[in-house]
Amino acid sequence: MASSSGAWTFTVSGLTNGSVLTYSFTYEKNGAQYDTPQFTYTQGGSSPGAVATPAFSPAGGTFSSAQTVTISDATSGATIHYTLDGSAPTASSATYTGPLSITATTTVKAIAVLSGSTDSAVATATYTIGASAGCPTQSDTPNFGSNVHIFDPSMGNAAIQAQLDAQFNQMKDTNTAQFSENRVADLYKPGTYSVQDNVGFYTSVAGLGQNPDDVTINGDVTVDAFNTSDQGNATQNFWRSAENLAINPSTGADRWAVAQAAPFRRIDVHGGLNLYPASYGYASGGYIADTKVSGQTASISQQQWYTRDSNLGSWNGGVWNMVFSGVNGAPANTFPSPPETTLATTPVSRDVPYLYLDSTGKYRVFLPSLRTNASGPSWANGSTPGTSLPMSQFYVVKAGDTAATINNALAQGCNLFVTPGVYHLSQTLNITKANAVVLGIGYPTFIPDNGVNAMQVADVDGVRLKGLLFDAGTTNSAALLTVGPSGSSASHASNPTSIQDVFFRIGGEVAGKATTSLVVNSGNTLIDHIWAWRADHGTAGTVGWTTNTADTGLIVNGANVLATGLFVEHYQKYEVVWNGQGGKTIFFQNEMPYDPPNQGAWMSSPGVNGYAAYKVGAGVTTHEAWGLGSYCYFNVNPSVNSYHAFEVPNTAGVKFHDALTVSLGNVGTITHVINDTGAVTPSNTTPSNIISYP
Repeated sequence: MASSSGAWTFTVSGLTNGSVLTYSFTYEKNGAQYDTPQFTYTQGGSSPGAVATPAFSPAGGTFSSAQTVTISDATSGATIHYTLDGSAPTASSATYTGPLSITATTTVKAIAVLSGSTDSAVATATYTIGASAGCPTQSDTPNFGSNVHIFDPSMGNAAIQAQLDAQFNQMKDTNTAQFSENRVADLYKPGTYSVQDNVGFYTSVAGLGQNPDDVTINGDVTVDAFNTSDQGNATQNFWRSAENLAINPSTGADRWAVAQAAPFRRIDVHGGLNLYPASYGYASGGYIADTKVSGQTASISQQQWYTRDSNLGSWNGGVWNMVFSGVNGAPANTFPSPPETTLATTPVSRDVPYLYLDSTGKYRVFLPSLRTNASGPSWANGSTPGTSLPMSQFYVVKAGDTAATINNALAQGCNLFVTPGVYHLSQTLNITKANAVVLGIGYPTFIPDNGVNAMQVADVDGVRLKGLLFDAGTTNSAALLTVGPSGSSASHASNPTSIQDVFFRIGGEVAGKATTSLVVNSGNTLIDHIWAWRADHGTAGTVGWTTNTADTGLIVNGANVLATGLFVEHYQKYEVVWNGQGGKTIFFQNEMPYDPPNQGAWMSSPGVNGYAAYKVGAGVTTHEAWGLGSYCYFNVNPSVNSYHAFEVPNTAGVKFHDALTVSLGNVGTITHVINDTGAVTPSNTTPSNIISYP
């Protein structure tokens, strides 16, 4: 070592990368000796204790429209500071608290700081906004990957049946398949098939015709309580779907005995439809839309069910609340005895986007038109009105794709066709283009890693999300899906964003965590069949009051949002919070959390036991809802009570119709139905009903 003008120079050799040298020394000045403090030197790498460099999502680039940019940092507890003018950020720069809306070409710079650590390196991203961006031409006959099975009549019924049976044997068992990562889609080209298609977990069955009768199944498309372990109980028949085909049932009636997240859409049943297991066992919750059943539809043991924009020969049965809107052949509105809630039309609806083959053998995605005050199937008088897009404008997401590759396709202007699989996301997926389509088949599953939000949609017209499962990761995400940034105020009445057959899961397969599952800030959004589920059962170690934590399933801040088919269950605080004006809900099914450990752990405010399942914000003056049910089953501590299931402002413009509460087996109680109105839940698993409020 040597010194010059009070500065010391040290030369250290012989250390390998990562070696640590600790030292101090004594020096003499003016005849006196001084000891220095102890120093530590690490060979190679960054300075000890340096904060990780922030990361941007999406990464900088050229975009045709405004971007919603999130900044994250891998160092726990670090605070992010940023600038938007190209200057170097410091600890005095603006603090990052939420997504940034970048509407013009901007350079964003960010650092992360943490007390006691070295500030991070500066991260930089430039967003060029307004430049022309178009999806690079994709194939019109793409390779959909090994999890998509495409059947053609020329294959022969025996060969098709053998493949159906093999995959069903893998996907049927409730104990082993319910939380597996198997995903599959069975797609039938136009023609006629004589097969029995039993539909297991995470399986989508669909016809590839432009209209349902282009594909005919002489046989059945069946869900039942298949397994000995189910003992005739269909209440866990989740995550399976049938769509866009005709059925000639082998015994005169098809069977679709399902619970949540199992839509039956665009089906022409030439006969009857049974919605209960062959054993007449338990069944709870389901959804039909844009369907025709020429015979009788029988719910029998179904507790709640919603049917929209369909034709039925007749209807039979119902336990607590059967709900219909825009259904020809629906029973009269007689709630609670019989328990039927019927609206003549659906205020606003739009059938789902779907894949089909055109006359030249190329794949296209059909986009049905918006309907107002609809009744009956969209195809009742011929082809469904609408437009279509070629697959050349879709990026096909399949095995090997990452958040970066998906975001790159979105940034280039592509729509997404998401094939069956499980996709881990290291960054938020950003949907920024008006009229973008994200279409999933076979329950493709997005899992956010490291606490990122899984997907966010800009406040633009006409985005369509269909057929997706969001599964919370083990590090808490603030939200799984957000539609529109906070403060969105534009009207999208003529071309709303739609969220259809989109499902959310907290726990069950992994010990997931997410504060909120779905946040809707954009006005006029159509929420058409979602199931937001904090798991009440699952793989060992994935379920528990402090394990799979989640506050709220749905928060609506946008104006004039419509929910048709809303299933939200087991969240730990208010399960639905509706702050936007002019909202409407047709059908709501809920179970409160099973597992509050004691009353003190589950209080919405001092003196108010529990949390309402559905809360309308105190400032809301217009809101209306039809056909709602909330159940309690506090099996961890049956002494737990919820004061009420529905909490609403007392104003003439906030109206509820046909609402009920039930205590399942008298395991816990709900004191009132809405606010202070309605009797305590009876002890014998019968409902406490409110026909209208106020």
